[in-house]
Amino acid sequence: MQNFIDQAEKNGVTLLNKGGCQFCGADYERGIYECMENYNNGLQLFDFNDSENHIYTFLSVDAHALQHPEIHGRWSNHFHLTRLNLVLDKKLNWDYKKSPLLSDYLNEYKLNRSNEFLALPNALERGCMTAKDLTKATTTNECAEMVKKWAMEVYHAWSFNHSIVSQIADNFLEKIKKHDRKTTKH
Repeated sequence: MQNFIDQAEKNGVTLLNKGGCQFCGADYERGIYECMENYNNGLQLFDFNDSENHIYTFLSVDAHALQHPEIHGRWSNHFHLTRLNLVLDKKLNWDYKKSPLLSDYLNEYKLNRSNEFLALPNALERGCMTAKDLTKATTTNECAEMVKKWAMEVYHAWSFNHSIVSQIADNFLEKIKKHDRKTTKH
């Protein structure tokens, strides 16, 4: 997996290391570099690994990735936006086992759609909340509520892609239902 600097270069994006984050708008001094550092270190303060709260880890990863698509591979957008659709719209109880299944499904999906791109919302218009807002939380519950609000804002900022990812999500759900039926029979 490429780091965000290499991926930005591959995408033809110049990363700014002064001022606020050029993608989400969070108020930093060292731009995207501080934004990534804050995100990677900030969520360690809260334990979302128990079975009730692990969903907030996924929501935060998706929200952050979709606020910063220029530093990820283009199919990353399909993955993160589809997962938000599955969790927020279709109310699927996401767990760690489902992520590789979705990734595998998207690998099949993209074989016949090499020219499909999700339209990016403008930088700084991908939700008002950012990872920096999470640092204001004082409890795990407060942080969880903030993560959910953040994920909803980012998801809605990408609304012009919802019809595509909703179809992907529906087909993915059908595939995992068939998979579950097969494994139940054995």
